[in-house]
Amino acid sequence: MAPEPVNVNEFRELARQVLPKMYYDFYTGGAEDEYTLKQNIQAFQRIMLRPRVLVDVCKIDMSTTLLGYKISAPIMIAPTAMHQLAHPEGEVATARAAAASNTIMVMSFSSTCTVEEVASSCNAVRFFQLYVFKRRDVSAQLVRRAERSGFKAIVLTVDTPRLGRREADIKNKMISPPLKNFEGLISVEVDSDKGSNLEAYAKSTLDDSLCWEDISWLKSITKLPILIKGVLTHEDARKAVEVGVDGIVVSNHGARQLDYSPPTISVLEEVVQAVRGRVPVLFDGGVRRGTDVFKALALGAKAVLIGRPVIYGLAAMGETGVKKVIEMLKNELELTMALSGCPSIEDISRSHVRMEHERLHSML
Repeated sequence: MAPEPVNVNEFRELARQVLPKMYYDFYTGGAEDEYTLKQNIQAFQRIMLRPRVLVDVCKIDMSTTLLGYKISAPIMIAPTAMHQLAHPEGEVATARAAAASNTIMVMSFSSTCTVEEVASSCNAVRFFQLYVFKRRDVSAQLVRRAERSGFKAIVLTVDTPRLGRREADIKNKMISPPLKNFEGLISVEVDSDKGSNLEAYAKSTLDDSLCWEDISWLKSITKLPILIKGVLTHEDARKAVEVGVDGIVVSNHGARQLDYSPPTISVLEEVVQAVRGRVPVLFDGGVRRGTDVFKALALGAKAVLIGRPVIYGLAAMGETGVKKVIEMLKNELELTMALSGCPSIEDISRSHVRMEHERLHSML
């Protein structure tokens, strides 16, 4: 019997043991050379902590609020596709784990459970991730269903006019299961003789004409707050604020889209400075430790989102595994806060981290 995992990284091996190779590769893989995939994690390791001592840390408060909703810690669940490939209960199990952990799940547009199934599974604050299809009526209908089902925000993914080249999926001829959210709305039959049917499906459905002007279209069909996910530059951050979004997610899509795009932690501060506090900035990409969460918060993130670790926990132990992953990160964050002299999230500041370029500069 395998020993109980003691950190989030150890769930990956447990997932590998239980998942078919095609699905494991789908979840773990990145685009092309996977340079950005590796850098998403390694970039965190180049940031040092600057702890403060002799601070009263007998009580640590990790709670925070996002768009007015209080969560137990600034650790949310990122939108990741097709959870039933990892576990039969799929997104319903993930949603229950998020609710039990008192945090927010962003449900994927490409989920294997329906919006309504997830909404009825438990009482919790949830956001809904959106892709815009060539057939805008399909996307609009999903937005309306999410709003009717009590979802509290729309997270528009903006870095996918086309699907990135994920070579493991091409080699494996990755097959997507039918997605119940789209039953009766759109055909999912595509020719995948030359590789992944995900790639063929995305090419036939995703609207690659989507642009900044279309944010007003999305605003016209929903009253929900709109966050955009996939921003990596100060130029796009400013543009997002100008068009009136309610939040930004700094993300490179888990390094699954454009290889050699920057690791997200390396551009987080650039985006935060451009936004100047006008909307909350969230972050995803490479978070595997409580120290990673702390570093992102110190650089200005309101909260982080975790993707692959949730899938690994789900594959290994179902709902319990997802809860354990979140609990591990929360426990590590709490310890990091205590050892850094930060009794609350508000106490975490830029002075608590030192970037690599700052260390090099100090040596000159």
